[in-house]
Amino acid sequence: MGMMDGRAVLVTGAGRGVGRGIALELAKAGAAVVVNDLGVSITGENAEGSPAEQVAAEIKALGGKAVANHDSVADWDGACAMVKSAVDNFGRIDAVVNNAGNLRDVYFHKMSPEDFDAVIAVHLKGSFNTSRAAAPFFKEQGSGAYVHMTSTSGLVGNFGQANYSAAKLGIVGLSKSIALDMQRFGVRSNAVAPFAWTRMIDSIPTDTPEQQKRVDGLKKLDANKIAPFVVALCSDQGAKVTGQIFAVRNNEIFLFSQPRPIRAAHTADGWTPETVAERVFDQFAKDFYPLDRSADIFTWDPV
Repeated sequence: MGMMDGRAVLVTGAGRGVGRGIALELAKAGAAVVVNDLGVSITGENAEGSPAEQVAAEIKALGGKAVANHDSVADWDGACAMVKSAVDNFGRIDAVVNNAGNLRDVYFHKMSPEDFDAVIAVHLKGSFNTSRAAAPFFKEQGSGAYVHMTSTSGLVGNFGQANYSAAKLGIVGLSKSIALDMQRFGVRSNAVAPFAWTRMIDSIPTDTPEQQKRVDGLKKLDANKIAPFVVALCSDQGAKVTGQIFAVRNNEIFLFSQPRPIRAAHTADGWTPETVAERVFDQFAKDFYPLDRSADIFTWDPV
């Protein structure tokens, strides 16, 4: 028997890349899968056929069960329709994998409100929509798993991605809140930062030798390597894992820290702006975090 036999899972953005790998791995583990994908460009434009149908056909060819869905996670009614598709076709829903995404990369001082809103709508609001749509079913059955895709662009930092970073770090907060609120119903929620070469990042410029070297390293990151960890999180064997932040980088799996106080300053007399400037900044300075980017932290070749 597979780890996911008899279970039904919604995977958003499952037409390509990381999402496709997750959908196929879930099906191989025995799950019935709702394969959601809009079939558009990474900016949300230019319809490109139906990759969701193609992945659903691949799953059926393997002897599995799947149905394609083309709704937008950014639309509440669309999110409800995805969940309903699982219940209508498979009689239940046991996990939601929030993988759908888009990019509008631009330096912050040039970013338009439209650039910001478009990315927040898909990543953060979309993760809320699908998660909230599934919540009543999870609550009623007393079980369920959420896996939300975050990013080291939010956890660590990156250039030109204020919208994406804000959304991805927001997803961490959303995941933790879901874990706290839904724990009483046997429901867990975790966030995963996937390292993978996909069309989401294949637009990175290669104008300099340094940029080319970075891209060559990123191309070694296999999108399908994320899937086994996600399947394990969705399975019964992951039932005690909740409220955590992970990353998967080829054959490496990381558990991330979460913000906690590391230094404190106090005074019996109360603070003034002057005493804060005189005493606190210098005291804390050695523990300040530098302006690192993801590439500054993950400096070694993927294993």
